[in-house]
Amino acid sequence: MSKILITGGTIVNEGQQRHADIIIENDVITNITSPHAVEHTLPFDTIINAEGCFVIPGVIDTHVHFRDPGLTHKADMETESRAAAYGGVTTVFDMPNTIPQTTSAAAMAEKHRIARSKMHVNYTFFPGATNDNLHFLSTLNPRAIPGIKVFMGSSTGNMLVDQAPTLNALFQAAHTMNIPLMAHCEDTATINRNMRQYQATCHTPDPDVRHHPDIRSAEACYTSAAMAVAMARRHNTRLHIAHVSTARELSLLTPGDPLITLEATVAHLLFTQEDYDTLGSLIKCNPAIKSAADRQALRQALTPADGRIHTIGTDHAPHTIEEKQGGAAKAVSGMPMIQYSLVAMLSLVDQKVLTPERLVELMCHNPATLFSVSRRGFLRPGYKADIAIVSRSDSPWQLTKDNIQSKCSWSPLEGSNFHWHVCQTIVNGRLVYDNGHFDDTSRGEAVTFSH
Repeated sequence: MSKILITGGTIVNEGQQRHADIIIENDVITNITSPHAVEHTLPFDTIINAEGCFVIPGVIDTHVHFRDPGLTHKADMETESRAAAYGGVTTVFDMPNTIPQTTSAAAMAEKHRIARSKMHVNYTFFPGATNDNLHFLSTLNPRAIPGIKVFMGSSTGNMLVDQAPTLNALFQAAHTMNIPLMAHCEDTATINRNMRQYQATCHTPDPDVRHHPDIRSAEACYTSAAMAVAMARRHNTRLHIAHVSTARELSLLTPGDPLITLEATVAHLLFTQEDYDTLGSLIKCNPAIKSAADRQALRQALTPADGRIHTIGTDHAPHTIEEKQGGAAKAVSGMPMIQYSLVAMLSLVDQKVLTPERLVELMCHNPATLFSVSRRGFLRPGYKADIAIVSRSDSPWQLTKDNIQSKCSWSPLEGSNFHWHVCQTIVNGRLVYDNGHFDDTSRGEAVTFSH
């Protein structure tokens, strides 16, 4: 049996801040007590002094691409879960567009096999919908998956699902299984038409990356999202739209919608299209980073008064720096973000965009409740001891290449200054990350659900 005491910190949990100590035995929280109510002389294996720190539930990132298997030249489960732990992320939901794609029982089993030997944080895997795998999806155990991922546009391989009969069957199946659909919404026909137009106008097969938000346009996002929302309402299916990037998409629902929820990513909350001038293709992602007005609308939708954005994820998608070269057609889309997602969003707390309590709702509580994660996402006795401890200093630190744990070894945030630090990350009661020291022997576990 191992026993940990976290003492002296300010717990941010379930809409409140309070000074309290936390007792962990083995992999669960056993007690949350008044400050210093527990004698330090008791037989604790580890005592963590959290004076001056926020103690929060470990971040649940419901949108990552760890590239394992098949694309491990740019990332793998070991390196990216290490980056997650450095960043206070204790649970990740990995996406299905690997090689092979996670669209069959064999592919799902292989991902779990790899994860058991590599993952330093907790994990689960979205099965992906295709035009011909509905039977496989209907056989899945809802307690073992967060939901189903569907690419309603902008996909590779055979994962594009944009025909009405197939989509209707998929939405009905998700309703029957009582699990959410997580949808990537961009209209392929609109994107292809825009790309041809810019290639002709710019006289190049690879238009400048500054045109990326015009090619993968607000119209493309809205057209696809509107179709998804209509289908969700028709079939009474829970729909979670990934990485919304425009004000117009927000207009598809009202606060408190019982069926439709939205995810914003760190990148869309930080950057605007003006940043292409300095960062170029490093911030190229799908959907594209768009206008300052769109970013402001997304930030406003984070607030409790609005609430249309329900979760913050990263869409952590590493590529080699060589793959990121080129413009709107050639450079690959995606960026590594997981290691710095929490400190970046804490910077928005400093800017009064978020409160600490709301940040915890968006990054910890809401992901757990939306996907019915069992016994995680909150600081409660009897819950798994997944915890991040963060502190703020008056003196900023600068993100440099030697900080980066992701295999790709670059970040669009290089050169940025932060006041917040992740001090410790505890995963299932084990101190995995401790002020620059990392437990290489640590392994996460598969997440379960109570759909």
